[in-house]
Amino acid sequence: MWFNTGTLCNLACKSCYIESSPTNDALVYLTLAEVDAYLDEIERDELETREIGFTGGEPFMNRDMISMLESCLARGFEALILTNAMRPMRRFEEALLDLKARYGDRMTFRVSLDHYTQTAHEAERGADSWDTGMAGLQWLSDNGFSIAVAGRHLAHEDDAMARSGYAALFAETGIAINALDPARLVLFPEMDADADVPEITTACWGILDVDPDAMMCASSRMVVKHKGADGPMVTACTLLPYGEDFQMGKTLAEASRDVPLNHPHCARFCVLGGASCTA
Repeated sequence: MWFNTGTLCNLACKSCYIESSPTNDALVYLTLAEVDAYLDEIERDELETREIGFTGGEPFMNRDMISMLESCLARGFEALILTNAMRPMRRFEEALLDLKARYGDRMTFRVSLDHYTQTAHEAERGADSWDTGMAGLQWLSDNGFSIAVAGRHLAHEDDAMARSGYAALFAETGIAINALDPARLVLFPEMDADADVPEITTACWGILDVDPDAMMCASSRMVVKHKGADGPMVTACTLLPYGEDFQMGKTLAEASRDVPLNHPHCARFCVLGGASCTA
């Protein structure tokens, strides 16, 4: 279960699939009451939800982030927070240390680090984003939080080359991440909604030897709140917050139906790319 806390972010990355920025509030902040309503539905309907993910924008731009996170942890869920680990997160150091003391490794931070080199990272995220982001990742590591990194490899790099580069960076800085563990260093394929990709049909499962149940939308949904809407909406997955085809309903019950894989992200990221936003 994912919650998009809002599209506002302290950065404006070049290839952000959701177009987050300091000015984009197309998805407005979720509130604690709205998150709790969905957590109540999970408990009432006895859904087999294990993990609650928070994404944005930058989740820590939302003033209710700590209370939403605590509500999930107090109910027994695991929590995954996608963050750039920069100043918005660092404002809540004391509160995060308190949550860690009470809930331990049930709370994982996945920090966006677009490359293991400062040059490539800042080409995507902007000047002066490397030192601040690395400092936040270092703080999480030094304080024993459960951490992961979300990165990517450049066009000329394969998976092994990228993991080797990240491993060297983690060894040099003492960051406690095993770069060979795909759950701790998540390398995503390039995202381009305008790219020409093959159409996904039911025949693809046999041709590619891929299990449809392995797709993110087979077991995940994301809650968003569109600007001007009277309440949140459930979407097919984290990658598709916009578009009428992927708005599944206002409740999890309404959203528990099949998802057509007819968006370029479905092919490039999930089916052909073999990627998933979940832990």
